Amino acid sequence: MLFNSIDFAIFFPLVFIIYWFVVSRNLKHQNLFIVAVSLMFYGWWDWRFLALLFSSCVINYFIGRLLSVQEKRSKRKLLLASALLYNLGLLLVFKYLNFFIGSFSSAFTFLGVNISGNSLNIVLPVGISFFTFQALGYILEVYRGNVKPTKDFINFSAFVSFFPLILAGPIERANHLLPQFFQKRVFDYLKATDGLRQILWGLFKKIVIADNCAEIVNTIFNNSAEGTLYSGITLVLGALLYAIQIYADFSGYSDIAIGVSRLLGFDIKRNFNFPYLSLSVADFWRRWHISLSSWLRDYLFTPMSIKLRNWGMTGVVFSLFVTFLLCGLWHGANYTFIIWGGLHGLALGWDVISTRTRKKIRKKANPALYNFISWSITFVFIVFTWIFFRADNMGHAVKYVHDMLAGLAYSWGYIQTTDLIYSEISLFMAILFFAYIEWCGREQQYAIEKLWHKQKRPLRWAMYIALIFAMVFLGGKEQQFVYFQF
Repeated sequence: MLFNSIDFAIFFPLVFIIYWFVVSRNLKHQNLFIVAVSLMFYGWWDWRFLALLFSSCVINYFIGRLLSVQEKRSKRKLLLASALLYNLGLLLVFKYLNFFIGSFSSAFTFLGVNISGNSLNIVLPVGISFFTFQALGYILEVYRGNVKPTKDFINFSAFVSFFPLILAGPIERANHLLPQFFQKRVFDYLKATDGLRQILWGLFKKIVIADNCAEIVNTIFNNSAEGTLYSGITLVLGALLYAIQIYADFSGYSDIAIGVSRLLGFDIKRNFNFPYLSLSVADFWRRWHISLSSWLRDYLFTPMSIKLRNWGMTGVVFSLFVTFLLCGLWHGANYTFIIWGGLHGLALGWDVISTRTRKKIRKKANPALYNFISWSITFVFIVFTWIFFRADNMGHAVKYVHDMLAGLAYSWGYIQTTDLIYSEISLFMAILFFAYIEWCGREQQYAIEKLWHKQKRPLRWAMYIALIFAMVFLGGKEQQFVYFQF
């Protein structure tokens, strides 16, 4: 069920009422209830994968318990290897097997050897990348000695399967979220109203901004793949609207997930920090999908760069590049994601190499001008790389980029962008409003956290009601959240 669906609008109030008014006196019952509703929520998508989720809870729980009693380094390494094999094996089978079979067959065909590689009919379980990384992060922290393994299977299962986060994160760390299941939770009115505000803003971003952008983006990208000749500026607009769509969609999901968690008494770390205000690609990754970027930093980049420390700066650049190639692959079994990740890896490597030079230039340059140029270059790069992220395949991505650049150079095309803008004037006005609010609230955890706090109550409520009316009358056709496919 989608957060922006009627199903969830019925489901969550019932969960909230039972959670606070029926089972709140007993912490164990409360956590057991969370497990039950989380399984119900996940099973709503496809009940067949409940066994997969349950097995992930069982196996990671027992590996964690075994790590707690095993002192021999060799056996601890064997247990860690077992956890890596199981968790990454799940991703390999369900997410990448067909991709590797196809790539293997294509490689031999290129060499002149015809191998028939039949793909398997494997359904991708929704949210598998998220709950797998959350469980694997727990094992890694237990192995490092940073987290004491839990003896309570119910609490551990609640941590892995927690329904606001299970489908698209944020990917929570064991040392932050797991202890909260052992603490008595008391209803806090101020936290609850704050959670409702964040949910409201997340829904606005998803329903009004992301879903409306998606209709135009899908038209431009799908038709461009089928041979429709668009003007270069229309293709630029398609890429720009996709950048807005994916941000509003994914950060909107995170806002709703964090808000729902807060209504249940949980504190979830922020996942977005206004990433399109970044002045470098490195800054972008400190602000975008923070839970994933920090996970990759702590468990992949840092260990790799330490092992390659004798390589100096080359080791750092290489580690960044490999990390972001794998980041791209994490997003999906498609070469477009690998290229997207590789481009970001190269840009981050350039950030490292050019650090001293940029510092010297910044000292001599006008600060405002330097920041504006840095922001412009970063934003253009981010929007450009989203083309590969959105394209159906590499052929489509290359064609889109070629047609866009050629169109800008030679001004050919059959569809006028101005017609598109005039036909969607309400959307473009909504985007301007959205950008303005995000800018005004850029110092907060989310845009409207304290934006209207100083206003009198009638005006505050009028603004909240205006957002609700906008969702009702300006909302686009219901779309699945973008990151559900990962």
